[in-house]
Amino acid sequence: MTEISAKSIDAFLCRCYEGLAMPRPRKRHVQQELRYLDKNGQRRGGKRPGAGRPKAGAFASQPHKRRPRLKASEPVQVTIRAVKEVGRLRHFEAYHAVRKAMVATFGRENFRVVHVSIQGTHVHLLIEADDRLALARGMQAFQISAAKHLNAAITKRLGLRKRRRGAVFTDRYHVTIIRTPRHARHELAYVLNNWRRHGESQKNLSTGWRIDPFSSAPSFDGWRDIEVGEVTWPATYVPLPVWEPRTWLLREGWRRYGLIKTTEVPGPRWSARRGDHAPISGRARARTTATKETA
Repeated sequence: MTEISAKSIDAFLCRCYEGLAMPRPRKRHVQQELRYLDKNGQRRGGKRPGAGRPKAGAFASQPHKRRPRLKASEPVQVTIRAVKEVGRLRHFEAYHAVRKAMVATFGRENFRVVHVSIQGTHVHLLIEADDRLALARGMQAFQISAAKHLNAAITKRLGLRKRRRGAVFTDRYHVTIIRTPRHARHELAYVLNNWRRHGESQKNLSTGWRIDPFSSAPSFDGWRDIEVGEVTWPATYVPLPVWEPRTWLLREGWRRYGLIKTTEVPGPRWSARRGDHAPISGRARARTTATKETA
């Protein structure tokens, strides 16, 4: 009869589990609540009203969330805001700085700026991009180039001894994806006639112009009451370089809802909840029908 001992059992187990590595159990950490109050009688940490980083100003940064997926057939409207230290953007030095940034992105076939509008504190762009990554890389190149040239323009305009450095735009830009013809027409009118929404058309620099000289409006062929060739510009004026639209929405689809008047004042920003199938009031329906008939 074979004698069984602790030593023989260990040897048997070693032969059975030879070559097998037994992983160490993972330690699970559980967030503990503070049992005691601080000197102010409050418990620190956790979700509570007023917690988190305070807002930087009236226009807070865009949420740092993953951007939605983007199709090549869906153009986008992008808004970038300048920081307060930069000042107004509607002067010719800033105009040429933005123009140089647009030229810098012209070599990208997967990122195309179709229309642009420079306002006092922000810039609107209508962009066609192949996907989400192409949009991100194109905007990165545009903002870096624009920031470099705007800092140089600000240094020259203010007569600074040292070249200005630092941020020009806020850290996140706002994106609106265009998926329907009516939305496309809304964004075209919103971008090209945005100067009327902000009252820039009534200021001395813009008096006498029917379309915004600080935008790509001179390259737009969808005006209802003027022909692009009829507008005379000064000999020193250089238009902003933009791409011809390739997506159906910006090329043909938006025309279903009528051409755009130069005096049209854009409404509020398009809401994602509104959609293309939202109910329309009787007055808005009559106005849309009249626009289609007279276009």
